[in-house]
Amino acid sequence: MLNRIRIPLPERMRPKNLDEYIGQEHLVGKGAPLRDMIESGNVSSFILWGPPGVGKTTLAKIIANQLTRQFFTLSAISSGVKDIREVIEKAKSNSLFNQAAPILFIDEIHRFNKGQQDALLGAVEDGTFTLIGATTENPSFELNTPLLSRCQVYVLKEMSVKDMDKLVERALKEDEFLSKQHIKVTEKEALYRFSGGDARKLLNILEIISNSFSPTSEITINNELITSKLQENIAIYDKKGEQHYDVISAFIKSIRGSDPNGAIYWLARMIEGGEDPLFIARRLVISASEDIGLANPNAMLLAQACLQSVHQIGMPEGRIPLAECTIYLATSPKSNSAYMAINEAIETVKKQGALPVPLHLRNAPTKLMKELGYAVDYKYAHNYAGNFVDQEFLPKEISGKVFYNPANNPKEAELRRSLATKWKKYNY
Repeated sequence: MLNRIRIPLPERMRPKNLDEYIGQEHLVGKGAPLRDMIESGNVSSFILWGPPGVGKTTLAKIIANQLTRQFFTLSAISSGVKDIREVIEKAKSNSLFNQAAPILFIDEIHRFNKGQQDALLGAVEDGTFTLIGATTENPSFELNTPLLSRCQVYVLKEMSVKDMDKLVERALKEDEFLSKQHIKVTEKEALYRFSGGDARKLLNILEIISNSFSPTSEITINNELITSKLQENIAIYDKKGEQHYDVISAFIKSIRGSDPNGAIYWLARMIEGGEDPLFIARRLVISASEDIGLANPNAMLLAQACLQSVHQIGMPEGRIPLAECTIYLATSPKSNSAYMAINEAIETVKKQGALPVPLHLRNAPTKLMKELGYAVDYKYAHNYAGNFVDQEFLPKEISGKVFYNPANNPKEAELRRSLATKWKKYNY
């Protein structure tokens, strides 16, 4: 007798309602906007934007189930205009018997071209169906303005450590197979690193581990076990597991370390492994601001141009601007002063709270505000020699606090000299 086919763990653990849903509290927690909309029963078309494996498809299915709506689904990877029109016709015919409009869920909606997106407009506008789109790419760049204007965009975040803890605990306790095994988790660092905030990957890893032992074995999940088992199953994580996170880390660290040879090698590894070129280009933009920064402000311009070029021309030609930008950033002078400055400022805001804006810096659009002293004693810099006048721009509680420390490179050495001349209180 054949054993029945076991449904994969991510599907077995898929939540059936909002109370079972883990993560995205800012959207589906008590009093959050998406939950309020769902519970009201008046759901309008919207786009779910977030990384893979954070519950976009699950959320769409929960909505359809909770509202008892008919649910159509299309994948933008394999569907065309013909498929869209067929769904529209089904939705129209079913509307004769159902009062509430059905839901059309489109996964990877950013892959639809202009013609395919235009085919959705009329049906979305007249309420033939409620559209829920899922995308891993910025809708502002990937969706047509007419379609985007008809949809609210909700941003989903990667699973937090707290969310992943809940997911692991629930899987080990509630899954019909894992709950019967003797599994103990003593270390989670490698488990979470390989899953990268992706719930689907996290559950797949757990299932790989559990399947590699007999049902009666005592299993202790730790970093060593996770690493060794995933190396045996490395093909599963090509592009999205170890390759995705470790290779991009080596790539960025080679740029930061000013080694163009190391950087170009890791770039080639990602390209040959089928990594998303836009992901690489976005990381270059981050590197240009975090690691090169004010030592060479042109790095940001080149990185932005690279991102735009890759987006417009695609692959394989996109490898050329990626290589050019990689070598430029690797050979550029380095500074993380802007990165450190904003981190220090944010830390101060967290510790000090919302300190009041000094009166002379406040806007005074009304007579009452002027009478209360708003904008009084503000000095307009352009009225002074060199377009500069010494005045206070910080709340009095942190007056003199230095957030920006120019790094040791020619460009910022020049900035330090200028700041030292203007600002005695900051001791530049």
